[in-house]
Amino acid sequence: MKLLVTGGAGYVGSHTVNALLTQGHEVVVLDNLSTGHKWALQDCELIDIDLRDEANLTKSLQGRGFEGVLHFAAKSLVGESKNHPAMYYQNNVGGTTNLVRAMQSAGIPRLVFSSTAAIFGNPVSDFIDEEHPKAPINVYGQTKLVVEHMLKAVCESSAFIATCLRYFNAAGANNEANLGEWHEPETHLIPNALRAAAGTGNPLTLFGDDYPTSDGTCVRDYIHVDDLASAHVAAIEQMDSSSGFNSFNLGNGNGYSVKEVIAACEKAVGADIPYTIGPRRDGDPATLVASSAKARNDLGWTPKHDSIDEIAQSAWNWECYRRDQLA
Repeated sequence: MKLLVTGGAGYVGSHTVNALLTQGHEVVVLDNLSTGHKWALQDCELIDIDLRDEANLTKSLQGRGFEGVLHFAAKSLVGESKNHPAMYYQNNVGGTTNLVRAMQSAGIPRLVFSSTAAIFGNPVSDFIDEEHPKAPINVYGQTKLVVEHMLKAVCESSAFIATCLRYFNAAGANNEANLGEWHEPETHLIPNALRAAAGTGNPLTLFGDDYPTSDGTCVRDYIHVDDLASAHVAAIEQMDSSSGFNSFNLGNGNGYSVKEVIAACEKAVGADIPYTIGPRRDGDPATLVASSAKARNDLGWTPKHDSIDEIAQSAWNWECYRRDQLA
């Protein structure tokens, strides 16, 4: 298929582009490079347009023969979303609305949307499936849930097909393709732990060690970014035999505590990673673990990299490459 990937120069987007190319699809990337990277483009054509520019967006999609869109472009920092809610609604909701309208104008019927576990808020069960109550506790999660509601309504009113993939903690890197995580500022635990170990980042702080978990630190579901990419490929390919609106939760189904993740990073680095204990952060639940049974059953998708040690090692290999070759 000829596919458009918005945000294809970003972390999950670039890994998905790599997976699509490996499967023989033709890929064009749409990215304004505000947070993406030119080195992540993998020789794909780049359409440098902001999704908020509906006129140019609509013009750029006309007559290109795209058969589907995988949509990653969004603002995604929880803290920033709290301080700048209007900007987040404008980017995430307004930008996606413009994209859908442009797709309809160009006759593009398929959309895979990058959603998030943040739509669920504080969990009410040990494993979070698709029917779990949706009560986001931050603006970022709110914007993603609003987009899901919009897409469902569009699918119910037309022949449009949309699949929302809600993922938990994306982590790791594709060392063969020299792709990995590089955010500024970086907010994720694994790259921050590795940068602390390498002396290229800030000292590491654990936010709370008095949670009702095995070692007192928060438990999260970490999923390798290549497994997320393969789920996106499965979702767009499955649309030939599906219709309407669908949603899937993506995770390993394994929970790892903050201290267990740090131990995995220490194993990868081969050295201790010092840290201090800070106060809990507002809105941090003790445990967030996915139930991905629906994705496994309906998409035929199975994570291949479910070891936290493997995830941490791939991230460390990437960090060394990034530091030596790209920094």
